[in-house]
Amino acid sequence: MRQHLTSAVRLIKGHWQLIAIIVLVFAFWNTPFVIPLKILIVFLHELSHAVAIILTGGSVESLSVSPQQGGLVIGRGGNRFISLSAGYLGSLMLGMLLLFVALRTRADRAVLGMFGGVMILITLLYVRDPFAMAFCAGTGALMLAVAWYLGRNPCDLLLRIIGLTSMIYVPFDIFDDTIRRAGMRSDARMLAEEFGGTTLMWGGLWLVLSLIMIFFCLRNLLDGDSNVRVGLSVR
Repeated sequence: MRQHLTSAVRLIKGHWQLIAIIVLVFAFWNTPFVIPLKILIVFLHELSHAVAIILTGGSVESLSVSPQQGGLVIGRGGNRFISLSAGYLGSLMLGMLLLFVALRTRADRAVLGMFGGVMILITLLYVRDPFAMAFCAGTGALMLAVAWYLGRNPCDLLLRIIGLTSMIYVPFDIFDDTIRRAGMRSDARMLAEEFGGTTLMWGGLWLVLSLIMIFFCLRNLLDGDSNVRVGLSVR
């Protein structure tokens, strides 16, 4: 009992910033403060669809996100099974990658800048509607500004927030879209219609896979002390 208590205290002391991020995101989940983060994760979801379509030989015509936290990619060709499966699990892997960069590398500024550049490039190539153009271009420009003008630690913290929010949002979104509201037009329902099975089956499979991925990600990343001393240094 004492050993478990000591381990819990060590975990809290060594990773209190990550724990605080998760607590704050959950606390403000249904408030306007978290909406920009939610839309950003939706962008990662749609980006994952687009990348899967292109990598499997297809082409993307448009990509969009909405203020209601919805998104849509219109593409032609590619492997339909992979592209439909890529949305939730792909955005989860991108979130895990961002968290890995923040915790295990010193490339925070470069990766945040690249992230911002990708958002602006996607806007120029595929985004057409006004809100999505403003959100994607504005968020990308903000990331570039933070990466250019501020120090590594603020970039590190921002990557942690985005990465952890993605890891929280994806299983919640899978459950909400494919299990709680199984009748809605979701990736899982389209996969069931085109390849067999049911919406609940595909949604349940994705949910289990996402939780396993999150478990092993955190198990491998949360060793030692992950806390960062936050300070602003202007370039």
